[in-house]
This record gives sequence, structure tokens and C-alpha cells, in this order.
Amino acid sequence: MLHWLLSPLQQDIPTLRLINYLAFRGAGAAVTAVMLSFLVGPPIIRRLRAMKVQQGVRQGTPDSHRDKASTPTMGGLILLTAGIVPAVLWTRLDNPYVIVTLVVTIWMGGIGFLDDYLKLKQKREGRAEIAGLVERYKLAGQVAIGLLVGLLLWKVPLGSLPGASTTVPFFKYIIIVPLWPALEWLYVAWVTFILTGVSNSVNLTDGLDGLAAGLSAIALATFGMFAYVMGRTDASAYLQLFYLPGAGELFVFCLALAGACTGFLWFNANPAQVFMGDTGALALGGALGAIAILLKSEFLLLFIGGVFAAETFSVIFQRAVFKVRKARRGIEYARTHRLFRRAPLHHHFELKGWTEPQVVVRFWILGIVCAFIALTTLKLR
Repeated sequence: MLHWLLSPLQQDIPTLRLINYLAFRGAGAAVTAVMLSFLVGPPIIRRLRAMKVQQGVRQGTPDSHRDKASTPTMGGLILLTAGIVPAVLWTRLDNPYVIVTLVVTIWMGGIGFLDDYLKLKQKREGRAEIAGLVERYKLAGQVAIGLLVGLLLWKVPLGSLPGASTTVPFFKYIIIVPLWPALEWLYVAWVTFILTGVSNSVNLTDGLDGLAAGLSAIALATFGMFAYVMGRTDASAYLQLFYLPGAGELFVFCLALAGACTGFLWFNANPAQVFMGDTGALALGGALGAIAILLKSEFLLLFIGGVFAAETFSVIFQRAVFKVRKARRGIEYARTHRLFRRAPLHHHFELKGWTEPQVVVRFWILGIVCAFIALTTLKLR
């Protein structure tokens, strides 16, 4: 938006030409997001406390989390406000990459908000079981946006690559496409799987103070670097990457959301004043998934989001092993011989004796290592 507003003034005020540079607008978006988090955070938290929007504590949660029952949730409203407003201000809104990512982020955040709101409503009604949005309805919402984005990218490709395609890390100028045109619909299923899987992965990781927000900031900043490189003809040619015209605008969007996550950590760091809830977790996951899909870099999610993947696989393996042992040796044996002490993985290490800040900071370190590994794919081709 600022690009549109200030472009006519560049002839009279040459300094305003800075608005044409992605690096300047990316830095501006990040700083704006952090400052906006500081501005909107306190009033939103006060309002959530007044409304008693509390997450509660699930059965089986470590004892160290019992004192968090009164901490307000739905802090994702801070994230969405501080991330989307700077993104709208500093990106070019005529860019299809930005439009698609904005729609996915807001859609996923809306699903999360509905889930958090229904939990609050059920709690006020005094229901014995507080489940929020019915799981199949939540999944239906995630699948719906996945199908929509998949069909759009299939029928109206962005950039120079085929719509139904993706790239492979460590290999230059190699893309994966369906063997026959009749199988191109599989790309729609692939996009749906990525968006649904990543959004739920971030949601599973959101279990400790600052964990999901910090890891999301790291992942978004890393994807921003890929978007910057792929959106430049010189850098993409030098690194032997596919050039995606217009993808550089995602660099600005990524830094806006990364700045929002950083600002949110001011309130979400241990001991947390507010939790992001499904409102923030699903929105961040949707944004990460959409960016990976638009950059044709879905497989990079296993590197950039390595910690998110580990958290998800820990839940999957825990359930699978439990079911197998229950069928073979009985439920009592399955309960006492779990693969992990508790899933997701961060709770396993808590029960092994790590303090919450130790788990969070060590997982951040692992997230940074994963980001470095992903960045090596830029040169190792």
C-alpha cells in the first residue's frame, strides 16, 4: 500500500525511492510489526483477562503447567494484527503471491478464532467437556482452503513453472510433475495435505511459553531469504534456482510475520502473560504452508520446520505404538510402555527433568540449526 501511495512523490522527494527496494520494505515491515505488537498487546491482553478467555489445563499435563490455568489465550489476535497490518502496508497488494498468502493466513486464523471462541462459550455455559470447534469441522475448513489454493495454482500458475509442480532441494533445475496430465489433480491433494499438515504441526508445537512463536519467527525469516533470492533474476541465476517473478514480495510478508512473532514473544515468554491459542497457531501454520507451496519448496519444510515435523511425528508414533501394544499385550501394558513419556515431544523432555525455559531455548537452537541446513541447499546443488 505504501508503495502505491509514495510512488507518485518520488520525483519530488528522491529519498522515497527507497520504497522500491525489497530490503528496505522488509526491514520496515519487521520493525512496524514489532512496534505494533507492543502497542496492541497490552489492551488485547487486558480485554482477554476481563472476558476470562482462559485455556485451562488438559488432563495429563505436567504439574508445572497447573499455574497456567488462569493465563488468557486467543493471543493470536495480537499476532494477526501485528503481522497483517504491516504486511498490507509494506507489500504490493497487486502481487498474487501476497494475496494468496494473506487469504490463507486470515482463513486459518479465522478457523482458530472460531475454535477458541467456542471453547470460551462452552466454558461459560458450564459444559463438562470443552472441545471447541468439532474436529471434523475444523479439518473441513483446512481442507477447503487447501483445495481452493491447489485448484487455483493448478489452473492459474504463478511464475514460470507449471502449476502442478514442485522443486527438489539439493538439485538444480529439477522439478517434480505428474507423469500424465490426467494425474495433475494429485497436486491439489498435495497442496491440501501441506496446508493441513503444517497448520496442525504448529498447533501441536504450541504447548510451552514462547516455543511456537520463536520457532515460527526462525522459519519465516528463513523462508523470507528463499523468497528474496527466488524473486531476483541475478541471485536465482547465480545460485541456479528457478526464477519466480514477483515472489520477492513474500520476503516482505515473511519479515512482517516474523516481526509479529518476535513482538508477541514480549508477552508470551516464560512466564507467559498470554497464549496464542489456535487463533495464532493455525494462522502461522497456514502462512508457512502457503509460502512453501508458492515458492515450490514444499520439501524444504522438512528442513526449515524440522522441529515442527519432529513434534508431529512424535504424536503419530506415540499413538501408533500405543495401538499396536494395546492390541498385542493389553491396555495396561500399552499405558506403562509408551514410546515417549508424553507427546508432543516437548512434554517428553519436561517429564525427563528439563525445565520449561530449557526445552524452549534448546528447541529454538535446533530450529536455528534446521534453518542453517536449509540455507545450505542454496549452494549445495
